Amino acid sequence: MIGEKMLMEKPTIHENCSLKHTELGKWTEVGPNNYWDNVEFGDYSYTSGNNQIQNAKIGNFVNIASGVRIGPTHHPMDRPTLHHFTYRRRLYGFDVVDDEKILNWRAAQVVTIGHDVWLGHNAIIMPGVTIGNGAVVGSGAVVTKDVAPFTIVAGVPAKVLRIRFSDEIILSLEKIQWWYWSYETLKERLLDFALNVEDFVHKYDGNQVA
Repeated sequence: MIGEKMLMEKPTIHENCSLKHTELGKWTEVGPNNYWDNVEFGDYSYTSGNNQIQNAKIGNFVNIASGVRIGPTHHPMDRPTLHHFTYRRRLYGFDVVDDEKILNWRAAQVVTIGHDVWLGHNAIIMPGVTIGNGAVVGSGAVVTKDVAPFTIVAGVPAKVLRIRFSDEIILSLEKIQWWYWSYETLKERLLDFALNVEDFVHKYDGNQVA
């Protein structure tokens, strides 16, 4: 189970995980039963478990609940069949090589997830989608379009529920970029993260929020 043992700068990877072509940042935690391929995973980000992630670039401090699926690959719909025997040819002994055109097409549809994003249980993020910093995706949502920073979306397909903060606060948070602070700075300023957001941005951006 995640959250039960002390994390380290070196990534923590739980049982039954397969991570192919994956780069993990510092202080990251990968929950049990994760299957990843072609993934960049930023510092302090974590998954709760039972996640499948493909072709994704994920920022720092990203919170991924259990069952989240990122980048489910498309099947080519312009062919006579949807089945993967037409491009995973080696599986069936049809050829000694696979159809790299289709596989490269899939890999190019990268999901980009910003910093400090929260993805709720069983959310699905479709290929090529970009989710901005500080956004929230509700449980069970299917995200088919880009999500603006600090926006809350939910539903199938996902739609905007509300914006978390005022434009002024969002601009300040994007300017402060606390998600790039060093471990030592985070530790020193830890109690400031318990402030309300107006006081936080005033302290670190000098912004007077009405």
